[in-house]
Order: sequence, then structure tokens, then C-alpha cells
Amino acid sequence: MPRENDSELFISEYTSEFVDRWDELIDWDRRRQAEGGFFENILAAGHAKTVLDIACGTGYHTVSLGLSGFDVTGSDGSANMVEKAKENAKQSGLENTRLLVANWTSLTSSFPDEKFDAIVCLGNAFTHLFNDEERLKALAEIYGLLNDDGTAVIDHRNYDTMLDKGFTSKHLYYYLGETVDARPETVTEETVRLQYSYSDGSVHHLTVCPVRQDHLTFLLRETGFQTVERYGDFQSDYDFYDPDFIIQVAKKYALPVTPSPESGKSI
Repeated sequence: MPRENDSELFISEYTSEFVDRWDELIDWDRRRQAEGGFFENILAAGHAKTVLDIACGTGYHTVSLGLSGFDVTGSDGSANMVEKAKENAKQSGLENTRLLVANWTSLTSSFPDEKFDAIVCLGNAFTHLFNDEERLKALAEIYGLLNDDGTAVIDHRNYDTMLDKGFTSKHLYYYLGETVDARPETVTEETVRLQYSYSDGSVHHLTVCPVRQDHLTFLLRETGFQTVERYGDFQSDYDFYDPDFIIQVAKKYALPVTPSPESGKSI
């Protein structure tokens, strides 16, 4: 069972050495090609202009969305990640991008007088929270910081597949670096210990909680989001166990609406 403080375990696991090599794992150019503008299209469809990236990591999505014309603020619970994101933003010509350390469960203390059109929590980051109390607290913070008609986007590994059928990876969408092998070292219903093995022998680990697709959808609805649409590996029509990653898109509407049949799998 996870300990009470495991939800902050990632802070110690994202060492400066691991963070310095995180982009080697992602491969920004290949990731951008694999995504094919998916997140930009989702946010544009929601008429978003201001975006808060609450798990910015080394800044990949903060920078990508910024270069696409969105007004993006990036934050992360790891100070090491935020420092690396600042370096990457500067190298990308976005040195004025606002980047700060902030915890998902207390976002309003970092942004007391602001609201955003969209909030994204990407890179499997939400699974660093180990119990529903903290998940609901984080989701309430997200909901409260969204403007009416705002969009929240959360992605996560397909833990249903990992738990029910075993680990598989197409290695086509998220972690595309050719010098890193990312796979679970141990898997239980309570925790997954992910191992990142680099070709030079360096090994790093992250400990996460395997949140199932339906459970996160339930928590989003419990928070107050009126619609939740799911995508598997960026596709709206997918077999439950097939995708490597699930993206959940939740809407906070000012008034009740009927979801469009053309959008993702509505739950």
C-alpha cells in the first residue's frame, strides 16, 4: 500500500540527473510528429487562448503550445523540472514564458486572481497522486481555475491493459527516444514502479498509481465536469485495451449542453 506521503515521492525521484536526461526519453521532434497537433486542435476547438500546463516537466507542451500561439503558463511540483523547462523555453525563443513551482492540490494559492480557458496535465503526471482524496482535491483546484466553457485535459498510461493483460508498448506516441527503454519494474493495483533504462547503463525510477480509465472519468464527473471525452493514442474510436495512452478531455460549461457526436468517445 502507498504511504501517506507517496504523492510527493516524485519530487525526490526527479533527480537533477534524471531531469537532465528526460528530453532524451521524450525526443521532442518525434513526439511533435506523433501528436500531429492533437492538443492544439482540442484547445482550439474549445476556443482556448490562455492555457495552464500544471505538469509542465521539461516544458515540451508549454513550449509547443506557446509556439502555436497560445498564452501558456507552465508549472510543476518538481523544482528541477521547472528549471529545465526555463532552459528549454529560452532556447525555443520563449524566454518570457511564465514557469513556476506549484502543487496540483493547491494551485489557487499560486494563481489566486486568475482563471484560464484550458488546463492540461500531461505526461502521465496525474498518476503521481495516490488516493482519491488528493485526486479530487487536485481536480477541484483545476475546475475552480477554469473559465466557464473551459477545457481540462489529462492523460495517463492505459493501466487497464497493464493490470489486466500485462505491459505492452507500441513505442509510437509518447516516449520516443531511441536510447531509453521505459517499462514497469513492478505492477500492483496500488502502485506501479516504472524503470527508465538508458543505453549507457543509467537507470532511473518513478512510482505512480495505476488509475483506470473509468475511475478517472468518474472522478472528473464527481468534480462537476459536465462532459468527459476519451481518446486512445489520439484516436476517438479505440478498443479499450489497445492504446498505450488515454487522453481525457473534460468540459466545464456555463450551461448544460449536449456533447457533439463528432467528438471523442463520450462517457
